[in-house]
Formats: sequence, C-alpha cells, structure tokens
Amino acid sequence: MHQVVKRVNRSLIAVASLFLPEEKGRELERLRRGKEEYRRLQLADCVFVSFGKSGRTWLRVMLSRYFQLACGLPERSILRFDNYYNINPAVPKIFFTHGNYLRDYTGRHETKQDFYDKKVMLLVRRPQDVAVSQYFQWKYRMPARKKILNQYPAHGEDLSLYDFAMNPRVGLQGIVAFMNGWADELPNLREHLLVRYEDMHADPAASLRGAIAFLGMQPADAWIDEAVRFASVDNLRELERSRFFRGSGIRMRPKDRSNPDSYKVRRAKVGGYRDYFDDEQLAQIDALVQSSLSPVFGYHVMDDAPTAAGIRSRATSEPTIGVTP
Repeated sequence: MHQVVKRVNRSLIAVASLFLPEEKGRELERLRRGKEEYRRLQLADCVFVSFGKSGRTWLRVMLSRYFQLACGLPERSILRFDNYYNINPAVPKIFFTHGNYLRDYTGRHETKQDFYDKKVMLLVRRPQDVAVSQYFQWKYRMPARKKILNQYPAHGEDLSLYDFAMNPRVGLQGIVAFMNGWADELPNLREHLLVRYEDMHADPAASLRGAIAFLGMQPADAWIDEAVRFASVDNLRELERSRFFRGSGIRMRPKDRSNPDSYKVRRAKVGGYRDYFDDEQLAQIDALVQSSLSPVFGYHVMDDAPTAAGIRSRATSEPTIGVTP
C-alpha cells in the first residue's frame, strides 16, 4: 500500500511541477523525498551515511554478497533498505542516505538530531577524490532532473573539472562542509562506525568484517572472502557491463558502455585526483582541504596510509572519535 501511495504522490508532484515555477517544484519534490527518508529512518536498524561517490556502492555490494551467502538470498539482487529483511528478517533494515533531503522535511539543517538515537555507519573519502568522481557522475551519469533538484551546474554546461571542484556548492567546499557537519555531531550519536574509503581499499576484508560486526552479526571468514572477491573492481565492472543486478535501475549500469568514465565503478584509485590537475591547481585544491577539513578523519595532503585497524567505532561511553592520523 505504501508503494502505491508513494507512486501517486510522485506523479501528482510531477504534474504540479509543470505549472509551478522551477524553484517551487524543486521544493515540493525535495519535501516529498525528505518525507520518505524520514519514514525509512524511523524504521531502520542502521543508517549508512556518505557523500556521493565516496565508495558506497562498493561496500554495499560486499554487504549484499555477504548477506546472500549468510541468509540464502537471491544472488542477482542488491541490498536496499528492507528488501532483504522482507525475505529473511535476520538481515537488518539499512537506510542508505547521502543526507540530501531529510532536513528539508524535518527542518533540522544545523544538527544531526534526527540520527542521535540510531546506529550510524559513516563512510568518508578524501574530498579531492570525491570531487573528481562527482564531476564524472555529473557529466556522464546524472539525470537532468537530479541536477535541478540538487542545484548542480546545468545539464550540458561546459565546465572544466577544476571549475567544478572549486564550485562552492557542489565542489570541495560542499564536500568538506558535509564531512565537518558529521565530525561535529559524532559525539552526539548513540553509536557509530567510521569507515574510510582508503582503509577499505587497503584491506577490504577488515572493513567488511567491521561493518558486519557493527550490524550485530558474527562475521564468517569464508563469506567475507567471497564477498570481497565478488565486489572486486574488475568483477564489479563486468557485472555492471552485463547488467547483472536486477531491480537496481540505472544505479548499476554504464551510461555508455564504450566510455569508461560513464561507469558507476570507474577507477577506484586512492589519490587519483592528482592525475587531473596541474601543479598550481593541485596546490590550491590541497590548500583548501588542508585548511578547512576536520582532523577527525585523518586526511593529510600527501598521506594516504591506512589506519592500523582500517575502521573506527564508537559508543556513547567512549571519549574519543574518528580516525587518528
């Protein structure tokens, strides 16, 4: 019944938007999405938060494969909120969010109060690499309506990668603001797990093992190893190319099979942003991040070394947070 109501509301807003100013239509759609996010948040056993292009799909596919093996679930499905739970209640309901719309509904723009009583898994990645991946997402994969909805540069706009990265809203400043907002609020969460993309890259098994344990399950090494193999970069690209996953829409399909930059799984390279800018641009980009990003995440300009454990978790009783450099 909920899905029927959801589709009706979506259709009504789409029709209404045809007769409203663009900004009003955008507000209505963000409000609708925020209401749906709020519903899922209330029902979720765990919340998985990340900025876009931080490696969520990679960890999500590893989790999907692990649950498939552990709980006898369909191989060609991918974990979404409660689809696995509806087949086997042993799988927790996980609310995946980039935090784009919830605040439009609750009005809580300055705090993470909506998440205080939830278990939160926060995935982060070096902002410079995120900005580059976001650029290719915007250029080759993002639908025009999504660009309007989230106030990205206009569809088809001729924008250089450097100008995109320096855009105050969708570039590095926006990414850093997102990360700093969570850094400030981590002590207020009941329980959280902080996962760095770079640590996951160095030791995916350790990161997956920590995520499974955080979700309240006892990790099994054989299933961990198979999930890591299944979600390897080369295998994910092939699965994307062959449209292996059912029910994932455009999320796991290349926009153009002949263009490697249009794939969801692109380079998966730590520090790869350095390949795209000249020395002067790199200096400005690194200086911006170095001067403004919270030290909680342990990122330094020339330091991509993983932390010892690969992940950090915290309950309310612990006095410190985050990854130490």
